Amino acid sequence: MPPTRSPLRDAVAAYLERHPAERDTLRDLLPSFDAGDDPAGRAAPPGHITCSAVVVDPRRRVLHVRHPADGTLRLPGGRVGPDDRTLLAAALRGVREGAGIAPSALCHTAEYGGVPVHIGVRAVGAGPAQGEPARPHYDVRMVLHLADGDADRAPYADGSPGTQWLPFDEVGPPALRARLLEPGPDGRARPVNASALIHDGAGRYLLHLRDDVPDIWEPGAWALLGGGREPQDTSLEDTVRRELREEAGLEPSTVEPYAVEHVIGTDGTTVPVQIFTARWNGDPGALALTEGVMLAWHDPQTMPRLRMSPSTLDLIRRHAEDRPPEPAGAGAANAAVPHLVGVHLYLERDGEVLLGLRHPDSAYAPSTHHFLAGHCEQESAVSCLVREAREEAGLVVDPADVDLVHLVHVVDRPGARPRIQLVFRARRWLGEPQLLEPDRCVAWTWWPLDALPEPVVPYTRAAVEGIRAGRPYTELGWGRPGSAG
Repeated sequence: MPPTRSPLRDAVAAYLERHPAERDTLRDLLPSFDAGDDPAGRAAPPGHITCSAVVVDPRRRVLHVRHPADGTLRLPGGRVGPDDRTLLAAALRGVREGAGIAPSALCHTAEYGGVPVHIGVRAVGAGPAQGEPARPHYDVRMVLHLADGDADRAPYADGSPGTQWLPFDEVGPPALRARLLEPGPDGRARPVNASALIHDGAGRYLLHLRDDVPDIWEPGAWALLGGGREPQDTSLEDTVRRELREEAGLEPSTVEPYAVEHVIGTDGTTVPVQIFTARWNGDPGALALTEGVMLAWHDPQTMPRLRMSPSTLDLIRRHAEDRPPEPAGAGAANAAVPHLVGVHLYLERDGEVLLGLRHPDSAYAPSTHHFLAGHCEQESAVSCLVREAREEAGLVVDPADVDLVHLVHVVDRPGARPRIQLVFRARRWLGEPQLLEPDRCVAWTWWPLDALPEPVVPYTRAAVEGIRAGRPYTELGWGRPGSAG
């Protein structure tokens, strides 16, 4: 069964979002998905479409197979066959047949996921023997890593004359070679999905009954909530929090990394999944479920009777052994709740303040004006401020030139994780604001202090007003309005 047009269109559209300069080169490709029954077939306009696998090992080398006819080294892959359900399946088949590497020994990269690293275009001469006119050949090239990082264990299958691993600077197609060298994938398998192991502290685990429909992972099975990383996610914790919020309206106060599990995805490749744990003890029936059939509590003793992945069951059993149920009364409502710490840069020039307009697809405050900001990682608040200023806008800030001018203690909604928002004023800085992270911010603008734009993040406005009034502290969302200080 040939692949459907929608996944191909999505992959090409995502590719052009990253590489808009190639729109003219590929201008005939997207419209072709609206015509014909087989977008990868020989008769599909505007030309032939194939898929190649760019398999990268930890030494930053790319797998090549020798063509049996002429002995030349080529990327494994080819045209979609009758048993290939997707375009990528042709590339995976080429890796298996040419190098003896099964799809389960490969994984997608965190940098690219399902987006091609390159789409090559070349002219294909007329083939009168096959009755084919001359037309372009599009080769969709997908990056994959070795799941176990071992480049030397693959046997040569089906009498293949051999394989060879070539460093990036020896990869044949010049455009692909340039793409790999800037800076290119490093060949290390990293988690690209995140799931939440949610427990109530008393031995029960929250499971999600998935829809029983084809072409999704684990259809009709009980599973953990979670999903794949999106471009707007700055970390896998952002991914799991976004998935919990979108799938079930669930916002646990704390999520903690627990383990990395490896599962087999719908395309047969291995998917490393970062598992986070979170504690919650509410009513699943009160959650706003947007995907799947239902959410319910289960304990490890009854789980063997459920339809679920053995690896998920083993994971839950391991967690249950690591963390036995707490005695009754433990975990009182007044237990300590970790807060997120945000750091914000307040720049004022000639009576105007610098604000950024967040990307429309941003997970937080889309199409809304906000300070240059970031979350503290394993670093001091001022170090975070200096790093974010450089990474987001190319500004150089000396730690000696900043002062803490306001603090906002905010909770977005009842039950959400509280946040401490630190606002630092830089007295001096070097550079003009640049759009270095266009997937997060689409414009930097100086705004008059008495005419802030709309919309603006509420605590940003509160901080600006507090700074102008000489007030050091504001509380928002705690059931009472106002400021203290």
